[in-house]
Amino acid sequence: MLKVDNIHTFHGYLHVLKGISFELEKGEIFAIVGSNGAGKSTLLGTIAGVYLQKEGNIIYEGRDISKKKVEEIVRQGICLVPERRQIFDALTVKDNLMLGAYHRIKESKKTLQKDIDRCYELFPKLKTMENRPGGLLSGGEQQMLAIARGLMSNPKLMMLDEPSLGLAPLIVKDIMNILDHLREDFNTTIILVEQNIKAALKIADRACVIERGEIVMTGNAKDLMKDQRVRDAYMGGKKETNFIS
Repeated sequence: MLKVDNIHTFHGYLHVLKGISFELEKGEIFAIVGSNGAGKSTLLGTIAGVYLQKEGNIIYEGRDISKKKVEEIVRQGICLVPERRQIFDALTVKDNLMLGAYHRIKESKKTLQKDIDRCYELFPKLKTMENRPGGLLSGGEQQMLAIARGLMSNPKLMMLDEPSLGLAPLIVKDIMNILDHLREDFNTTIILVEQNIKAALKIADRACVIERGEIVMTGNAKDLMKDQRVRDAYMGGKKETNFIS
């Protein structure tokens, strides 16, 4: 479904991504884990068209999207749920959801309402606050709204950047269950960037570890969960573990 081939992305003179390559199959959850500053968010932004890579190609469903604009990539079925939610505080829950469908706003109101109702089925709490400004929602509620807004674009591939950031453990569990539900019941393919390694690897099919802009480990998520280097570096063990020789 997606092939990321030898991607190099810079922020000014800073070489952030250094030859990132991986492939993603339809219907799987692929976790990207690593420490702060490793390049995880930049990778998602590059796939989404927010950043332009200097080298490499991104092939989505057989088409090269490397030079496409953000709105074109969204229309092709890729959405990014950004870090820290970035919802519109002054807009209501329903208006935030409608913005997720901005690229297809000319569709009938009946179609768009059907999609909103689907979001409310996934997140019943949002239904009870559809007229409430987004800024008055709790952190967990805002994350639900951010995911639901992404779903309004009708994505085939959903990318989520740190959805558990700042949330209580029970809320994190709910969010991860919802992502698993999207994969199982809607066949949504998911790329999940997370610092909560345990939560991410628990629901992922495959995963990779990024350090300093390079993929240093990749494989079955359950196998990586058991890998002592991963456990030492990210699950309360030795923080000095260095994957890059």
